[in-house]
Amino acid sequence: MTQTALSLGDALPDLPVETDLGAARLADWRGKSLVVYFYPKDDTPGCTIEGQDFSRLHADFLLAGCQILGVSRDTVASHRRFIAKYDLSVTLAADTDSQLCKAFGVLKEKNLYGKKVVGIARSTFLFDATGGLRMAWQGVSAPGHAETVLRAAQSI
Repeated sequence: MTQTALSLGDALPDLPVETDLGAARLADWRGKSLVVYFYPKDDTPGCTIEGQDFSRLHADFLLAGCQILGVSRDTVASHRRFIAKYDLSVTLAADTDSQLCKAFGVLKEKNLYGKKVVGIARSTFLFDATGGLRMAWQGVSAPGHAETVLRAAQSI
């Protein structure tokens, strides 16, 4: 399990993000609740489940006044292919320099085929409309996670 760099109540970091929709800043999402979910890699089984689940529930999140931003270290081009292949409705950010991953503390050492690599630990952060961190989940399992986050978003 990873240790997040953010604590409950901390402000949403104001960092630049490159998304499938263009350049933005995290602060651009203030005024509505925001889910920021980190996932290891586009078009892999768990990440596909997670993206599809958040997309399936996207309208419910919007009704709760909550936006969704998925983040991985894949490129914008990879995100666009991933979105098109699975008809995803969520916005995806390309953190190719790991700036967001480091700010949120979601990188961890993993063992991949006997080789140590640093990768993203599947993690989700829920911010309220003022940009304050209300909930955080680290090392989550993809199936059913979007429903858990939706219940939390509906309660803030």
